[in-house]
Parts: sequence; C-alpha cells; structure tokens
Amino acid sequence: MSIVRTNGRGTTQVLGNTAKWVVLIFFFTFTFIPLLWLLISSFKTNLELQLKPFAMPEIWQFANYANAMKISGLPRLFLNSIIVSTVSTGLTMIVTSMAGFVFSRERFPFRQGLLNLILAGVLVPIIALMAPYFRLTNSLGIYDSLWALIFTYTAINIPISTFLLYGFMRTLPRELEEAAIMDGTGFVGRYWRIILPLTKPGMVTAGTFVFLFSWNEFIYAMLLTSRPAVRTLQLGIRFFTSQFFTDYTSMFAAIVLTMLPTIVIYIVLHEQIIKGMTSGALKG
Repeated sequence: MSIVRTNGRGTTQVLGNTAKWVVLIFFFTFTFIPLLWLLISSFKTNLELQLKPFAMPEIWQFANYANAMKISGLPRLFLNSIIVSTVSTGLTMIVTSMAGFVFSRERFPFRQGLLNLILAGVLVPIIALMAPYFRLTNSLGIYDSLWALIFTYTAINIPISTFLLYGFMRTLPRELEEAAIMDGTGFVGRYWRIILPLTKPGMVTAGTFVFLFSWNEFIYAMLLTSRPAVRTLQLGIRFFTSQFFTDYTSMFAAIVLTMLPTIVIYIVLHEQIIKGMTSGALKG
C-alpha cells in the first residue's frame, strides 16, 4: 500500500510540475516573442518588413536608430518624459507616504470614511476624468505645459499609491513607535525617523508603478499638450505616421529605445519591488 501511495504522490507531483512549466512557457512565449520580433524588425528596411516580416534582416539597418533620434526629436522627448515621470513620482510619494502614515498609525474621527473615499479612486476609470482634468488645467493656466501632466499623473496615482503604502505601513510593529514616543520623539519624528525608513520596499514598489504609468501614459499627454516642445515619448512616437507614409522600422527603433529605461529600472529594483509586494501578505 505504501508503494502505491508513493507512486500516486509522485505522479501528482510530476503532473503539477509539468502543468507549471506549460503555463510558464506559455506566458514567456506570448511576452518575449513579440518583444524579440519588435527588436529584430527595428533593424530592417520598410520593404523587408512588408515582404518578409518574420525573416532575419539581410543587412542590419542600424541607421534606423539614428533616424528615430532625428525624425522625432527623441532627445527632447526623453527629457520631457524623464522630468514628468520623476517629478510626478516624487510628488506622489511625498503625499501618499504622509497619507499612509496618518491613516495606518493614527486614530481620528471619520478616518475610515476618508480612507475609503481616497481608495475608491482606484475604481474610477481614468478616461472618465478627462473633462474635469482638462477644465482644471485650463482654469489653473497650466494647459500645454509639463506641469499639467505632472499634476494630473500625481492625482491619478494617489489612490493606488496610498493603498499600497497604507497596507505596508499597517504591518509595521507599533512597539517601535512606542519606544520612540518614550524617548520624546514627536509626530514628525516618528514619520521621518521610524516609519519612512522601514517603508522603503513599499515606497520602491509604489514609486515604480507611478513612474511606469507616467512614462507610458498617452491619452492625457495627447489631451493636455499640443506644442512639440512639451511632447512626451509616447506622444512623439505617434508622429512617425503621416497621411501618406509610415516609417515603421524607425518607429520600432524608437519604441525599443523608450522601453530601455523601464527595463533597466526593473532590473535594478526588482528585488525591492518583489519584497514590497509580498511583505504585506507575509505579515498578514
């Protein structure tokens, strides 16, 4: 009987491992293959892309990357995207780290109601807020400027960032704060010296989400800006398409270049991101 049980357990384990690898290979294929095709296609001519879309390029066209930089003014677009993404991420982290600290560590009237009101913003589609944001930016006199995008992206990301940081801070032991209070540490000191350093993984996770959203966002960039001087990367790539001709290979080269910063950020911070996403679950 023990042999039968062992064999049955072994068969189940083999089937489980096989199913796991099938799922992993499936998602890897549907994620990696399109990126590989995009990279290879960025080195082709437009004629090669149309006639042999899945073949290797006969001559690798490195000039496509130079054309991408020249046609769209990529350096300026990069600078605009870096400014918008970095500043909006910084503002979001400042606001939501303080909000997360207050909601998770303090007790005051209507606390849960205010928290629910903020977190309800996660459920609102961002496209539903296009008209209000457009009117607000016009009223404030910042339409067609980088500040319009910075403030809009900050506002959009406050709910999800508050949710992440509130959940992370709620798991931190209160004994640390109690010891700090006994030593005479005030409200600001507890936030700055105790909670904020311990929230680093959560800050990295939330900050990465905010940065990637700001870097890849297109709808509000098109709605709130019109001058070439304030275009971001995602909006600038659109102008590789004209009424009579589309330079696909140069556009693909530009897309590859725009993906590099996000890939580098994830490679550098992936351990902190994973730790920040799993800490709340591990600590309950």
